[in-house]
Amino acid sequence: MPNRLAHATSPYLQQHADNPVDWWEWTPDAFAEAQRRNVPILLSIGYAACHWCHVMAHESFEDHDVAEALNDGFVAIKVDREERPDVDAVYMDATQALTGQGGWPMTCLLTPTGEPFFAGTYLPQQSFLTLLANARNVWTQQRDQVLASASGITAKLHEITAPPQPDPIDAATLDDAAHTLATEFDHTTGGFGGAPKFPPSMVLEFLLRHHARTSFPNALAIVTDAAHAMARGGIYDQIAGGFARYSVDANWVVPHFEKMLYDNAQLLRVYAHLHATTGDPLACRVAIETAEFLRDALLTDHGLLASSLDADTIVDGPNGPHNVEGATYVWTPTQLTEVLGPEHGPRAAALLNVTATGTFEHGTSTLQLPHDPTDATWWTDVRTKLRHARDTRPQPARDDKAVTSWNGLAIAALAEAGSIVEHPWMVDLAQRLATGILATHLVDGHLRRSSRDGIVGDAHAVLDDHGNLAEGLVALNRITGGAQWLESAGRLCDTAIARFRDPDSGQWYDTPHETPHDAPPLYLRPHGQTDNAEPSGLSAIAAALLAHGHAANRDDHVTKAQSALAAAGRLARQSPRFAGWHLATAEAALNPHPQAPPTTAG
Repeated sequence: MPNRLAHATSPYLQQHADNPVDWWEWTPDAFAEAQRRNVPILLSIGYAACHWCHVMAHESFEDHDVAEALNDGFVAIKVDREERPDVDAVYMDATQALTGQGGWPMTCLLTPTGEPFFAGTYLPQQSFLTLLANARNVWTQQRDQVLASASGITAKLHEITAPPQPDPIDAATLDDAAHTLATEFDHTTGGFGGAPKFPPSMVLEFLLRHHARTSFPNALAIVTDAAHAMARGGIYDQIAGGFARYSVDANWVVPHFEKMLYDNAQLLRVYAHLHATTGDPLACRVAIETAEFLRDALLTDHGLLASSLDADTIVDGPNGPHNVEGATYVWTPTQLTEVLGPEHGPRAAALLNVTATGTFEHGTSTLQLPHDPTDATWWTDVRTKLRHARDTRPQPARDDKAVTSWNGLAIAALAEAGSIVEHPWMVDLAQRLATGILATHLVDGHLRRSSRDGIVGDAHAVLDDHGNLAEGLVALNRITGGAQWLESAGRLCDTAIARFRDPDSGQWYDTPHETPHDAPPLYLRPHGQTDNAEPSGLSAIAAALLAHGHAANRDDHVTKAQSALAAAGRLARQSPRFAGWHLATAEAALNPHPQAPPTTAG
């Protein structure tokens, strides 16, 4: 029989509805049950597109021995990190503090009141069973020590996550950040750091804005090199457009195949702005194709953009259906010849770096495009045929959950890109998204985090939802002149000030002052600063307040934006790669009305 997750709105939770594990959602009832039984909580956090989440689900959560151990000794709670980023944030802090690293699936053991005493990520089945057995023993025999340890961990987390002293991000900070990034950038591979390598979207946007203000040549060179390397590599879908979440190697060849809305929205904006700055035809093409990917692959029947496409594809095998990472996307030379014929197959294989030994697994290759073919008509025909053939393969699942924050990122990107490349349909789509989000996700004047199939979820919106949506609406107002977008953005900003900002200290939090009645209180109120794969709540609200303040002549919003930026000043100085949206917003504060760059029709 299905468990409680059968009634969840999250596709990730519903993936576990048939597990023999007696799962609970993150609700007060789950904590009450743990306190009634006086047993610890097993908290598992993941998301629908996550490959290793699928692996652990198959190995452990579908296994009856694991389920028996979990059901007998624990209250098991499953959380979708995309639906509850606040829960994810506080337990990711614990995981990183205890292990030195993080990731998903996240596996934590908690006291019945929610304090962590163990944290980790993916665990193979035998390791997981050993953990459960040991945890049950120490909880039964040494409970006082476990509770003391959990209290100590919680106290330490409060200490290390305390907000820093304000440190304004001035012109000198921005200059230093740009020069630091120039020394850290690898011009050979076109990115920062080694494997795995993530698209540095917000850093690239900062460098574009920095170049616009200062004409620092290295800034534009970094953006161009990184954008070209990603667009030419396997991380970019050369057939249908859109970027995978990251590359598992340092050369952008083999992606982690999941495709996320937040990545593609931010990259769409970067490529459009690069094209606007330089007239780069590759940037123009990638911007258009990425927007088409959003429309064709992620747009739901209810007019909003879905969260992601899975890394895995379910394929039939000798032992039945199973998950295979990247199965939809990879090719062999033989397969290319089967689709394109003996004349064009080998030519396409040479162009796309599809080799007999393969660049991925089992002799298969991802598709790369080191250079554009000289015959554009031939290449268009090849792409069309390969797309049709690929469409007949099993396809990755889609997480149809529409997240407010990420649709906000897409609204800004589509509006600006549509204007730059002169594709009105992108601007029209941005307006459709804005209309749908405001109509569906505003409930009794309060913003919700997500919806699915037109039904809004229970999770309340966090700070980045307010910030990214408001900033997207200001961008839409700037492109279309629609006054309603600016008015809605202003209301969102004012709501965020009232609910997420401490009026005495000026400190911003990711969650509102009041705890919703249908959610257990967190042991720590999150207030992250770091810009990772997407803007932090702090940088998102700073960008929104600044954009709205300038557009609506709200000096109070501009002042609060500058105060929010100052809270991340130390981060911007010490680790500019992880303060990209703070830096980009600080550039906008110094140069709020840059001369409009040239636009070229796509």
